[in-house]
Amino acid sequence: MLTIALPKGRIADESLGIFEKIFDRKFVFEERKLILETDNFRFLLVRNQDVPTYVYHQAADVGVVGLDVLEEQKLDLIRLLDLGIGKCKVAIGIKCDEELDLDRPSLKVATKMTNIARDYFSKRAVPVEIIKLYGSIELAPLVGLADIIVDIVETGETMKQNGLKPALTIMESSAHLIANKNSFFAKKDEILSLYEKISGALNGS
Repeated sequence: MLTIALPKGRIADESLGIFEKIFDRKFVFEERKLILETDNFRFLLVRNQDVPTYVYHQAADVGVVGLDVLEEQKLDLIRLLDLGIGKCKVAIGIKCDEELDLDRPSLKVATKMTNIARDYFSKRAVPVEIIKLYGSIELAPLVGLADIIVDIVETGETMKQNGLKPALTIMESSAHLIANKNSFFAKKDEILSLYEKISGALNGS
């Protein structure tokens, strides 16, 4: 049996849709249940940010998670396949009436993605102070906590509604199929079989 960690919400639904397509059967979590067991699979419903942790510690053999989460957490996992779902961007956001100026002597950046932000600015030799927040990132420039933010952008509507605008894309993200290294060797045939079926479904074969 393969244990698969899925992030709660839309990506879980889209991932299960892929499984339904390749195995020609329904995969539905009962109300409020976090585990779905079938003959060959055990699906776990977890928070998006926790998927790599479950896979890394082998509580799950494989998982589905956004590339942005993988880049932020930097855990030693096998990236098997870009599923092309859950597409978004990690972008710099600024006030609507301002222009992005990375040449300022000091820049305060509010974000929950501290590693991605730090890596981006350090590679460009831009001195910044990173302020870690866990939510409501858009608020930071409005109350003077930060000059800019680094956050996930899907449509840009949340920024717009809060008087901000995306100014620069740091990276593109989409959901990836990942595997635990030990699981990959212990259950190589099962994982590769699943990889090939999903890859075939995504390519329309």
